[in-house]
Amino acid sequence: MRLVLYTGKGGVGKTTTAAATAVAAADRGVRTLILSSDMAHSLGDVMDASLTSVPVSLGPKLDAMEIDARSEIGNHYGTIRDYLVELFRYQGIDDVVAEELALFPGAEEVAALLAVEQLSRSDDYDFVVVDCAPTGSTLRLLSLPDMLTGALRVVPSLARMLSTVVSPVVQLAVRAPIPSSPVFRQLEHLIEERAVQLRNRLSSRDTSVRIVATPERMVIDEARRAFMELSLFDLPCDAVVMNRLLPEAAAREDFFRGSWERQSERRQELEELFAPVAVLDAPLQRDEVIGLEALSAHGAEIFSACEPHALVSEAPRIRFTRTRGGHRVHLPLPGASADALEVAVVEDELIVRAGSRRRAIPLPPRIARLPLESARLHKGALVVSFSGAKGAKGAKPAAERDSA
Repeated sequence: MRLVLYTGKGGVGKTTTAAATAVAAADRGVRTLILSSDMAHSLGDVMDASLTSVPVSLGPKLDAMEIDARSEIGNHYGTIRDYLVELFRYQGIDDVVAEELALFPGAEEVAALLAVEQLSRSDDYDFVVVDCAPTGSTLRLLSLPDMLTGALRVVPSLARMLSTVVSPVVQLAVRAPIPSSPVFRQLEHLIEERAVQLRNRLSSRDTSVRIVATPERMVIDEARRAFMELSLFDLPCDAVVMNRLLPEAAAREDFFRGSWERQSERRQELEELFAPVAVLDAPLQRDEVIGLEALSAHGAEIFSACEPHALVSEAPRIRFTRTRGGHRVHLPLPGASADALEVAVVEDELIVRAGSRRRAIPLPPRIARLPLESARLHKGALVVSFSGAKGAKGAKPAAERDSA
């Protein structure tokens, strides 16, 4: 099944573009589900339909829904939440406040993403389109599986030990609620199974992220940063949709001529920044794009040269190569600055920090045993070299520039 997630800076037309993609696919006979994982749902407004937390049929091949994150929390880690609520109540916190405190930061977003992964395994659809939150929230959301499977991987084994050894003793001396075995089992299931399934789904060749942009400087700069951060986490981006493009006739009007010229320059800039990722044109419409008929026409224009559910293009992915003197890791980081990069090896992981984002990349055993030799940026990729001679592992605080 094909899964496409749409994101972009707030106000660029992300929801409209996602909806137009889904309607265009359904028009071409593809069994399609579009859903919103944004906490501030507006998908129903764009579709001009009343949507719920279960799929609603809008046509022969089209269903739509808005994920109820609170409900999904109960499905995926309700036992953990119930324990936290009980603990807060014991401390004298009001029931309503306790319910809110039990929603740890990112809980609703994680639940929404787990629901997306579950729906993407359904045999009822061939194509699932997700209207995600604006760029910053989406990037935090999509990087969560790495955090769950990385930083928290020690939790399940520790939890099992506490559950079988410490808890019975503590319960004799402490009146506060102690987490039971079901709490630890659900935590283990969440980290060791669901997070792994989610990571595999997001990194699959059948999954793509599409960025929606407009011909404005701030929007393009944010899209460029998003593309670099998606590459850091090996999340494939197959297209950028340039939305609200003025028609060529605008160049003949004095008032719009300057805007049309800047638009042409920035579209060219976008193609160069994102190459080899495809840039799709979404024209500015005469009126708001609301309802299936308008969305169908808009989607037909965006996907006049390709299928909405197809893998529109492929960007380079992380790869490992052997050299005469050792091994190299090639991590695409388009638009990255060497000054903002930090690289180190910790145990069997390559740690890369790009600005505020950090990723731990598991290394194959044959590479993890080798010392880090160098890290440099070369043609839009971070190239990390490991020498063939075994020795103490090293760390390089920053990547070097490469003039080649």
